[in-house]
Amino acid sequence: MSQPESAIADAQAGGPKNGTPTKGQEPLAKLAERYGLRRAIARPSLPVYLRQLWERRHFVTTYATARNVSKYSNSALGQLWQVLTPLLNAAIYWLMFGLILGTSKGITNYPAFLVTGMFVFTYTQRSVTSGAKSISGNLSLIRALHFPRAALPLAYTIQEFQQLVISMGVLVVLVVITGELPTWLWLLIPVALALQTMFNIGASLVLARVGASARDLNQLLPFIMRTWLYASGVFFSIQDRVVNGAHLPQWVADVMYLNPAAAYMELMRDLLMKTHELRPYIWQVCVFWGVFALIGGFWYFWRAEEKYGRG
Repeated sequence: MSQPESAIADAQAGGPKNGTPTKGQEPLAKLAERYGLRRAIARPSLPVYLRQLWERRHFVTTYATARNVSKYSNSALGQLWQVLTPLLNAAIYWLMFGLILGTSKGITNYPAFLVTGMFVFTYTQRSVTSGAKSISGNLSLIRALHFPRAALPLAYTIQEFQQLVISMGVLVVLVVITGELPTWLWLLIPVALALQTMFNIGASLVLARVGASARDLNQLLPFIMRTWLYASGVFFSIQDRVVNGAHLPQWVADVMYLNPAAAYMELMRDLLMKTHELRPYIWQVCVFWGVFALIGGFWYFWRAEEKYGRG
């Protein structure tokens, strides 16, 4: 009798009923260990998991592209909405905060300042929000096919990145219209976007795991995103409003600049705008958040690989 047949015979003869071994019976876990068997859906080691994910890279990019094409297929303006949405939000914030509440005071070239902030924040907001739903919204796919579950939040982030590429072209045109001219710093824009994308992937992986078990997260996310928007200096200068306006200590503003959304906006504004004064440590903050979020988020998501699609 072959080894697998022996294992099956032993399990049928001496395996526990309902998972509880009785006297003289050997637990199934020990039987499996004795014959070198392992669970079919067991979480693979991290290197194996990374290799499996790389082998499915074409699925990830194709899935992201297909979602992009279908997302606006039923609307008259189609893909234009991915550019119009942050532009309309920027117009509303410019009217309410820039003109009526006067947050534009003290900011040179406020239109470029505001539009840059909106486009950068929208990229992170959409990536995180869609990533939170990537597991809970694809249970039928997860239960039907075997693949690394990290492929889903990764595909959702790539989808938002594909939209960002078009948005960045519009952003550059708008910034030039406001009077900013290209400089050598514009060559660093891809680096800044790469760091932000690393952070978005990590944050999406974290929220994908949380959202897979905590279904109320989707109800809380709009409030979390709105609070994050107001705390990140999208439509106002943190330094001017916190220190000069509210007369709070400088360390409060420094802590607010450590916010990843604020850091990536500050970095992009410095690259695009000659008149914008960059915080001296923003590059370090952006690198830290990109590396930390990507590594930590991936590890956190991988740890629960076996649980996705259960229940």
